[in-house]
Amino acid sequence: MGRTTVLSLTFFLLALVAIVGARPATFLQDFRITWAETHIKQLQGGTAIQLMLDPSSGCGFASNKQYHYGRVSMKIKLIPADSAGTVTAFYMNSDTDTVRDELDFEFLGNRSGQPYTVQTNIYAHGKGDREQRVNLWFDPAADYHTYSILWNHYHVVFSVDDVPIRVYKNNEGRGVPYPKAQPMGVYSTLWEADDWATRGGLEKIDWSKAPFYAYYKDFDIEGCAVPGPANCASNPNNWWEGAVYRQLSPEQARKYRWVRTQYMIYDYCTDKSRYPVPPPECLSGI
Repeated sequence: MGRTTVLSLTFFLLALVAIVGARPATFLQDFRITWAETHIKQLQGGTAIQLMLDPSSGCGFASNKQYHYGRVSMKIKLIPADSAGTVTAFYMNSDTDTVRDELDFEFLGNRSGQPYTVQTNIYAHGKGDREQRVNLWFDPAADYHTYSILWNHYHVVFSVDDVPIRVYKNNEGRGVPYPKAQPMGVYSTLWEADDWATRGGLEKIDWSKAPFYAYYKDFDIEGCAVPGPANCASNPNNWWEGAVYRQLSPEQARKYRWVRTQYMIYDYCTDKSRYPVPPPECLSGI
């Protein structure tokens, strides 16, 4: 066996040992509990967590850092059976009161046997009220599914198991606000909202079914951490700014149309009672 072959084999074995010995990212490496510490339990050596809602409290957590562009994803298993009146939220937020930027996933609980609804919303330059709702095409309480937010200079894409369910394009050139000036932290909460969450508040939470549990694992944040290198957010070489992430691929676009045709149940763009004149980002071609 030649010296080159021996060296190559040695490096391979060292890499393999490093991979096998590496521990998965733990919750506390990137996150902190923000409220009701007694209602968040670490599982599997801290690589997964359980959130609990009962009559005394909900709970929440947040990332230790803020990020300016990138992608964040988590695997979540939602509350099973009768979850009416509950909301499990996963979102990014600038943590600024007057001019807030925010990208929301909100999972609205259901009565047993009804589909789970996911509501997305976008705040840009302090303006929100951009809700869309999609019924999930699977039972999100039966197993973990991956929910992700891609945020770059070109668009924001909300995805479920790599299926895009919402795209918000950067159309600042046409006067449409876009969240770009502020970094955002990553947050999640489990709380009671039976005044609006299920069928507009018609279905109330059944506390006899409490406590309610949601589960998270595989926490993944890739982006420009703040504080960090000054030019990171403007670096065109960041992978999330690459050409393949600037628009949906043909396959992604097909799945996106499928979701919106088959499973969308509300779109603020078509709500004429709220917007007799559609907001500019809703106009055809934008």
